[in-house]
Amino acid sequence: MKHEITERALHKRNVTLLLLAVSLVGFNMGVFESIFNNYLNEVHQLGSSARGILEFPRELPGFLVAILAGLLYLLSDARAGAVAMAALSVGLIGLGYFSDSFWMMVGWMMLWSAGHHLFMPLEQSMGAALADPGKTGKRLGQMGAAQTFSAILGASVVWIGIDYVGTSFRQFFTVCAIATAAAGLVLWGIKTKESRTKSAPTFRSRFFFRKEYGIYYLMCVLFGARKQVFLTFGPWVLVSVFGEPASIIAKLWVASSILGIVFRPALGWLIDKFGERPILVADAMVLTIVCLGYGFGPGLSLGPWGLRIAYACFVIDQMLFAVGMARTSYLKRIALREEDLTPTLSLGVSIDHAVSMSLPIVGGLMWAAYGYPVVFGMAALISFINMFVCNFARVRPAKEGVAIAS
Repeated sequence: MKHEITERALHKRNVTLLLLAVSLVGFNMGVFESIFNNYLNEVHQLGSSARGILEFPRELPGFLVAILAGLLYLLSDARAGAVAMAALSVGLIGLGYFSDSFWMMVGWMMLWSAGHHLFMPLEQSMGAALADPGKTGKRLGQMGAAQTFSAILGASVVWIGIDYVGTSFRQFFTVCAIATAAAGLVLWGIKTKESRTKSAPTFRSRFFFRKEYGIYYLMCVLFGARKQVFLTFGPWVLVSVFGEPASIIAKLWVASSILGIVFRPALGWLIDKFGERPILVADAMVLTIVCLGYGFGPGLSLGPWGLRIAYACFVIDQMLFAVGMARTSYLKRIALREEDLTPTLSLGVSIDHAVSMSLPIVGGLMWAAYGYPVVFGMAALISFINMFVCNFARVRPAKEGVAIAS
């Protein structure tokens, strides 16, 4: 009985620390994503084709994340996450203080990107590991809500800092670095059984491909394409075409994050109740409409409503990124072994980044040659295809997947 109480207390402590860590990461993202495109536009004066090309080095660490995760295999997911936060924090300091030239900025950006992308599968894996059986969506929804609430605070800091205080990009990067360093310390304090049970890694444990996870891999390919069009060119439309300042991007982040506080937990509940497939299909359907609205809405001679359509599409798209928890839940339900979860999530990140680091180059050239509506038309087609692929994301009704020990 005493052992059971101790295990329960440790579990509760780990959940609390994980929620605190993802909240700090969310605050960092609320600040960073609000300022980064304006930073590139105002400080380094990038054009649309150069902005697309920049995504190759930015996303390259994401492509290599399975290898990076393999190098840290002997660490628990929490300790590996702390290492990721250290890299992220140092990269942010470099962006703020040591990026006098374009290529120096690229180097620090890649270090930041390595930490950011390494944490992505670790965050999802830890959340799934700390979920009760049949409640993976609920746990990931709680994490998403905590991260979203913190992103509101981060974006609000940018909003107030730019409109009322005159905060510099360097100061914003410093705040982000402090938040991520604190997240690393919190992650280091999480104690799990994982680090005591791991054996020496093999190549197969670091990087493997199972045909049973084929639909998951294909969804990662299509998600990588859809994701990068919006991450790269969504804010860039507002910044370079409409000349919107970072405070406007921050306000849109605040709006999407406020809605996300309710949307993410509700989404987790829907995943647990109805399963992953209908959620993934609905996401693809809505996103197809959003892509068309973003690409062609501002050109419909609607006056200020054209820009408002772009605002709305930006907010909806940010909210739809939460559907990634459905892919994680689906993978947990079909996983053959509990040891497959983290390396498969890592491989999924690598797969989606194989697409996302190359697609923006094509998108930037298409933008320069034909205009940005063509880029979003391409994204709409990808989302339409994804709708059919997600329809095959099925599991047996009685199968919950492996039980991931907490």
